[in-house]
Amino acid sequence: MIEKVMLGGYGSLVRPLLFRYGGGDPETVHETTLWWLGRLGKVLRPIAPYSPSGAARTVFGIRFPNPVGLAAGMDKDGVALPAFGALGFGFVEVGTVTWHPQPGSERPRLVRLPASGAILNRMGFNNAGASALADRLAAVGPLATPLGISLGKSKITPIGEAVTDYLASLRVLYRYGDYFAVNVSSPNTPGLRTLQDADRLAELLAALLAEARSLAGAAAPKPVLVKVAPDLSDHALGQVLEVCVATGVSGVIATNTTLSRDGLAARDATAVAGQAGGLSGRPLAARAVEVVRFITRNCDLPVVGVGGILTPADADRMADAGASLVQLYSGLIYQGPGLVRACVARLSQAREKGL
Repeated sequence: MIEKVMLGGYGSLVRPLLFRYGGGDPETVHETTLWWLGRLGKVLRPIAPYSPSGAARTVFGIRFPNPVGLAAGMDKDGVALPAFGALGFGFVEVGTVTWHPQPGSERPRLVRLPASGAILNRMGFNNAGASALADRLAAVGPLATPLGISLGKSKITPIGEAVTDYLASLRVLYRYGDYFAVNVSSPNTPGLRTLQDADRLAELLAALLAEARSLAGAAAPKPVLVKVAPDLSDHALGQVLEVCVATGVSGVIATNTTLSRDGLAARDATAVAGQAGGLSGRPLAARAVEVVRFITRNCDLPVVGVGGILTPADADRMADAGASLVQLYSGLIYQGPGLVRACVARLSQAREKGL
């Protein structure tokens, strides 16, 4: 009952104010929210992540206080990391970060689609660069939750030099991350998704895993995961999985945003007709679950399920499909931080009951 009250209070009171702030510009709200969370970080930092009985998980060698994480994209430059554990998250993924600083796409580049519970973004990996993130993480120090770092390709780097670009980011950030996500599936960097082609992906992953082993020295290398697109066919996804297994990655994140516009309410479809960008939120939910189920049926790699989780029942469906962990982003925008604890509670109760 308490989680329903928390969700409802956000939806009826807080969200309408946020959606009107800054003239209704979503990116202004996003930036302001991160600024305040960053300012409140020292106050919120001592609050432990929500971890009721049955919540803790150990996945790819990392202990997570609960299985609900913040997806990449919310805090690209790590400006508010100490605050997210207090919101209930069991882990946080920062980025996507690129080797070269880049401004991203021209604004406006973020569109809310409330009738569909969706968000359209064409941010284009706007971030201050891997070296700047490393400096910030050094200043922040250890966090209460595991930290994932999402790595992407700089827009100015040709596809043929992508390996060098990813490696440069991994080297400067390796000491700070608990795991690394290789983002080869964003639709907003030209040519990036071609890195999901088997030969290119094999070359990239082999280089990153070799570098991780080198940077680890005598210790076990930190986990490297691959984030896949929901728009791959089963055949293409199967090829990606073959490469992941052959190269020895630790897991798969499924999924990134979609180029499909299926599932949008009529008014939202009209509003974004002809607009570029990746769609997240409710319309992605069914496909994301399908991809997670396909992966878990075709390989033994752990899966982080992300896409369209706007209710605890959505998190349940991801877990039922085989996801070991789940991530939120759009759901946080539409349902507020109460969703985090509600999802943790639901997944913890299911585990306690052996479901």
